[in-house]
Amino acid sequence: MMYSLSIALFLASGCRALVSTREPVAAPPHTIQLQSRLAPKEATLRRRALNPATVPLADFFLGTDLQWFGNISVGTPPQNVSVVFDTGSETLEFASTMCDSSCDSQVKFDHTKSSTFVDKKTTNSITFATGVGVDPVVGANYRLTLRAAQDTVTVGGLVAKKVALNLITKQTAKFGIDPFSGIQGMSAQAQGFFASLIDQGLPSLFSLFVTPNAVGGAELTIGGINESKFNGTLTFAPLADPGSTTWSLTSPRIAVNGKTTSVLRQSRDIIFDSGTSNILFSTETTEAIYALISPKIKAHAAEPGTYGIACSLIPTLPAVIDIGFTDENGKAFNLTIPSSELSVGPFADSPSTCQTLINAFDGLDLVGGSVLKHYYSVWDIGSQRMGFAAV
Repeated sequence: MMYSLSIALFLASGCRALVSTREPVAAPPHTIQLQSRLAPKEATLRRRALNPATVPLADFFLGTDLQWFGNISVGTPPQNVSVVFDTGSETLEFASTMCDSSCDSQVKFDHTKSSTFVDKKTTNSITFATGVGVDPVVGANYRLTLRAAQDTVTVGGLVAKKVALNLITKQTAKFGIDPFSGIQGMSAQAQGFFASLIDQGLPSLFSLFVTPNAVGGAELTIGGINESKFNGTLTFAPLADPGSTTWSLTSPRIAVNGKTTSVLRQSRDIIFDSGTSNILFSTETTEAIYALISPKIKAHAAEPGTYGIACSLIPTLPAVIDIGFTDENGKAFNLTIPSSELSVGPFADSPSTCQTLINAFDGLDLVGGSVLKHYYSVWDIGSQRMGFAAV
């Protein structure tokens, strides 16, 4: 769904392209058998001033897995606020009683009932580069108007005081279907409540177990790793741009059904965004992938950037997408998207045509829940790396 401030700046300023010019790895990587060292327990789970905490997550499901969200509490006394824990954005914002009728479908935080609330009395707005679920973004159809504030925030029982946050005072209609009230940014540089908890001694990493709706039991672990949720060991890869707010890894190769092309062998930095359900690649990359699946997958003119195919053909199509990466030890590995992810459901204007997983968005390479729900993922801010294990 997300990628707010980082991508808002990207869109506004024509920020650097994410495609690298590094040489591709000569030898093809093995299919996902994730094997590497386990994150040292002394670095992740040892007792400190604060112990790890777990937040249960619900899956927003409309025929396909969209976003995973859970409760935090804000204010004194605390009021529950449901948020998407979004690795593609940086800040905390949620619906409030300051919002007009555009927020009527969400639970609203009442700032007048919090004794620790501080109104900063400044306003701003942010526009998101990916939207709710699988919708393409057109213009500013995912935009929030915000009022800056400060209050106590509690996540998983861990308390952070004087946290900067934003109250939503107006939102575009596209947000109206959300069952959650807001967005908690979880970028690659600790900010807000997470920075406060790290200052109190919490280990500087978090882990996501974002399961398909049919499985359930999704969770966020703040400050640790739940080893009971995955098989084997974790494979860690260094961030492509250490020190930035973006969770991205360099990929030297993409393969589809075991095949690749010169376009798919180009090195690219791929963003990992837990707030987006599907995949965004450049038009060239998107069409190169679809060409290896079926020539019958075509652009859907009614929704620019999307592609589709007759729903009746989906079960006949193998569409295993292997996205290659290199771990900390220089060993190649794949994150694999199975064929079951190809369709995200029928188009509203053409019920017999199913939208396919990848949307074209030039200047941005990004994967979301369709990848993450097949792996246990660790987001290690302190070591500027990401870890994955099969589930």
